[in-house]
Amino acid sequence: MIPDQRREHILKLLQERHVLSINELTSMLSVSHMTVRRDIQALENDGKVLSVTGGVRLAARLKSEPSYLAKAQLEVPAKRSIARAAADLVRENFTIYLDAGTTTLQMVPMLTDKVGLTVITSDFNVVGHLMEYPGIELIHTGGVVSHSDHSSVGRFTAEFLKQVNVDLAFIASSSWDAERGSTTPSEAKVIAKQQLLRIASKSVLTVDSTKYGKFGTFRVASLEEFDLIITDDRLPRSAVDELAERDLRLKLVECER
Repeated sequence: MIPDQRREHILKLLQERHVLSINELTSMLSVSHMTVRRDIQALENDGKVLSVTGGVRLAARLKSEPSYLAKAQLEVPAKRSIARAAADLVRENFTIYLDAGTTTLQMVPMLTDKVGLTVITSDFNVVGHLMEYPGIELIHTGGVVSHSDHSSVGRFTAEFLKQVNVDLAFIASSSWDAERGSTTPSEAKVIAKQQLLRIASKSVLTVDSTKYGKFGTFRVASLEEFDLIITDDRLPRSAVDELAERDLRLKLVECER
């Protein structure tokens, strides 16, 4: 089998099994470990697979997102650790943006003692939590309501963002990887996130490692457009290395136990 045929065969095997070890592939293909690793690297460079410890899995297309309530139950220790690292970046008298999402929501109790803070958000849950803190100036963007996300999305939200200045924007993502950047299955979310990247002095991608290697139909931004990426330390070593090769500023945080 020539390399292209072998790599197509690897993709077909992964469609059946989803995850395969290096040892399984060497046996199935009757080739060396080195050959399999080269094939995986080539497929990973094309954005078709993602290396995991001791093996490989398909890069997953995200066709829809879970509901807000469902997402709130997932990866809570990782989200809390990411939120803590993000909140540590906020200084007195900052104007910050909290994107809609369950990771940014975890930041809220960590911000309530910040002096002179202004919080702009599209997330109704963030508004509900901060409503009890009159010392924080709180601004909701308005816009078309996304019931599943408990947030506002679309052109009206983006138009509002043209009128404000933001020191730090904390941006959520349902899927991300080095090649495709931050993506989403929801076209309605794209325009506001892109406008936010334009108006914020600094932007931080706050996203857990389980979303790496997934991708949605609509591209929000390349990872190079973020000033910092905060994720948890379960990110695969191959992904860490690839992000480092791109000179991306990456902060890995240890998951709370």
